Amino acid sequence: MRYILDDMKAMDTSLVKEWLIENLPHEVMWMDNSGKIIYANSKFCNRLGYSQNEVLKLSIFDINPSATEESWANHWETVKKKKAHNFKATHKNKNGKFYEVEIFAQYFSNNGKNIICAIVNDITQSSFYKKILDNTESVAKVGGWKLNLQDGSLIVTAEALKVFETENKNDLTPAKIIHFFKDTEYVKSLLRNVMRKGIRYDEVLETKESPPRFIRSVAMPVTKEEKVYKVLGVYQDITDQHQKEKKLQLFKEIINNAEDIVYVYDREGNLQHYSDSVSKQLGYNKKFLDSCTIFDLDPEVSVSWWEDHFNEIIEKGSLRFEWLLMRKDGTKFPVDITANHLRYNDQDYNCAIIRNITERKMRDLKLFEALEEIKSLKERLEDENEYLQEELNRNFNFDNIICESESYKKVLEQVNQVALTDTTVLITGESGTGKELLASAIHGNSSRKDRPLIKVNCATLPNELIESELFGHKKGAFTGAVADKLGKFTLADGGTIFLDEIGELPLELQPKLLRVLQEGEFDQLGSTKTTSVDVRVISATNRDLDEMVQEGKFREDLYYRLNVFPILNIPLRQRRDDIPLLAQFFLEKYSVKAGKVFKRLSKKTIAKLMEYDFPGNIRELENLIERAVIIENGTTLQPGSWMPTSNGAIMTKGFKTLEDSQRDHIIEVLNHTNWRVSGPKGAANILNMKDKTLFAKMKRLGIEKQVILKS
Repeated sequence: MRYILDDMKAMDTSLVKEWLIENLPHEVMWMDNSGKIIYANSKFCNRLGYSQNEVLKLSIFDINPSATEESWANHWETVKKKKAHNFKATHKNKNGKFYEVEIFAQYFSNNGKNIICAIVNDITQSSFYKKILDNTESVAKVGGWKLNLQDGSLIVTAEALKVFETENKNDLTPAKIIHFFKDTEYVKSLLRNVMRKGIRYDEVLETKESPPRFIRSVAMPVTKEEKVYKVLGVYQDITDQHQKEKKLQLFKEIINNAEDIVYVYDREGNLQHYSDSVSKQLGYNKKFLDSCTIFDLDPEVSVSWWEDHFNEIIEKGSLRFEWLLMRKDGTKFPVDITANHLRYNDQDYNCAIIRNITERKMRDLKLFEALEEIKSLKERLEDENEYLQEELNRNFNFDNIICESESYKKVLEQVNQVALTDTTVLITGESGTGKELLASAIHGNSSRKDRPLIKVNCATLPNELIESELFGHKKGAFTGAVADKLGKFTLADGGTIFLDEIGELPLELQPKLLRVLQEGEFDQLGSTKTTSVDVRVISATNRDLDEMVQEGKFREDLYYRLNVFPILNIPLRQRRDDIPLLAQFFLEKYSVKAGKVFKRLSKKTIAKLMEYDFPGNIRELENLIERAVIIENGTTLQPGSWMPTSNGAIMTKGFKTLEDSQRDHIIEVLNHTNWRVSGPKGAANILNMKDKTLFAKMKRLGIEKQVILKS
């Protein structure tokens, strides 16, 4: 940043050195023609990390590694010739860390000794965001002033007059200077604090201009015998800098508020810059991050790997890969990393943008968390991974349940009513009606939906193994028990168990099931320890359990425990309106599997399917459509040899189809009106239909007569 020092001689030199230079917002150092540092203010010393005495033992070659005797000699001559010179460089602090600076160097003599005065501005951070966001840094000018309160004399530098765009120094007196600014009362208060109370101020003030400018105003009281007799100050137009800093701050806020992690490493692996998300997502504090390396943050990274990685980034310009990032607490999470080569000030950097992809890697992450945090569930997940949780909607339109008929909606209403409770449910109905789907719907709409739904078909398990399957066993409990085995009730703990074909459960095992229903506990085979579980039981059967109870084949107390909320799953012939929907669904399903192009069923096909009673219910309909897809071709499924015959079907008991009934009724009315359709005495009026609607329906139903009388 360029400071004009031409008018320093007009001010008290000792005060300038003692206060003005020390209180400038930038680093200042003086050097002789050999490059030795002969003076440095406290800000310069603090930035480098040296004491005042240590700095005075250094030269330009100690703080600027790129400087040589030849380059310093050339620099001296350039500054001497031009009197002033602006440039950028890289400085190194006491810890060996590099940072970017902007320097304004001016040549002057002090007591006959030639000196270069360098005013240094640290631009490391702004350069970083500038490089990333293409932001530019502005340079403003500074003007000094001195007010003697004893005689009212005012001394100002030429730059101070330029700041306020005036040639009259009296415009900068306290009485007039306030009128330049927007908040005059505030400025008056600041001046009173300095001149009367001896309080130093350093403020950024907004001018009245449109658009306004922003002037940094610094005032320092000089006291004698506890009275202020002189005020020293600085004015600096920082309008451009103010605007740029606002933009820069916006860009920094955007980066720091992004969820993505931003790292910048140098070739040695030192962390040069980082976004706020690093602390938020990894748990490290700023003190640690300010001095850490890639090897501190990720123990998996070796020196050789980092060297190869860094060279590959330089060669390719950018790399993208997946990685496991470690938090401070040792846990890991998957990330997607884009590493970019950044070249700045003849130095290579790795700018890495890191995105958390935990959701995308949820399956892998769940496995990791299960191994690390839920080890007690490891055996269950590994041994029984075929059981997946199923989720359904809470409305009547349950997943995998196709329904349009009012009669079946009543069944689904019962499902909706009981789902939110933990009540035991017994689903009855003929084979093939979809009892398992109802059980899944009850579980999926319950509070247990996030836990497993374990399904057991009691009819398919041998009697000698069913107890082990349901309740588990210990190693050596019986011949062949070579390891511990978890039972289905244990796996369903916290969730739901569906016992299909409950009527096939052996009579001798029914008391054990009754105990689970009543007490929520059971004993594993070969174990002396009682296991407690929280399981909702849904059972299903196509048998008449009440009749089995009368015959002594099923325990009465168990039946009453299972039958708390009975649901009768009606057969397909009682929900005929769903046949076209179900048939279309199966047609699309098996067309894809068979590589066919069927899109729809013909009206004749639908009519014939509606006439059939389907003793095998939905399962029979599904098998029928699958067979049809294999046999037939085309885009529309027509009736064929695959259609059920009267020999193999339970036909309707003399009932007509809906279309036949409509046709007969319309013909009967037309005969009554002597085939008059329109008019007050026409068939359309009797049927409460519009003329055009009746004509269209007659055409569709094939109702014709050679002469149709019209009104």
